[in-house]
Amino acid sequence: MTMDSKQIAERFAAAKVVVVDDEHYMRKVVRTMLMSIGVRQVHEAPDGPAGLDVIRAVAPDVVILDCQMPGLDGPAFVRIVRSPETFPYPDVPIIMLTGHGERSRVVEAVKIGVNEFLLKPVSVKALQDRMVSVLTRPREVVRSGDYYGPLPRKMAAAIHADNDQAIANLSAVN
Repeated sequence: MTMDSKQIAERFAAAKVVVVDDEHYMRKVVRTMLMSIGVRQVHEAPDGPAGLDVIRAVAPDVVILDCQMPGLDGPAFVRIVRSPETFPYPDVPIIMLTGHGERSRVVEAVKIGVNEFLLKPVSVKALQDRMVSVLTRPREVVRSGDYYGPLPRKMAAAIHADNDQAIANLSAVN
């Protein structure tokens, strides 16, 4: 199902987004970009623990998360959120924001359950594309062994009978 631009605009206007970044300037930039594409409800958190509290309070549609923060960094934050036994919103789409685009970091993000990956400096178009992806084409959330998160793209196209093996092979994703 594809959405037309009016439906996407309506979805953006209704979306609640949480931005978690230790840099005030980056939160402001992301907020401004989100507002420019029609998002009206943007909540901010200056660190991981505050971000978890905001998610619990707001029940957002999307979380935009900085990868490198002091204390509770992005990967540790995702692991906490992706714990359905202990966290109230484990299925919330997470867009990881980072200045490091090495393949190993992208693979790590996929392995811990990140929905999308954005490289700094972020463009409005790239942010909009990731928002469209998570809001209009959500991937099924799966549990397989220690993994809990969105069905990896290569598997989403053709769901395997043996999801455990397919997720174990994530490091081979190109």
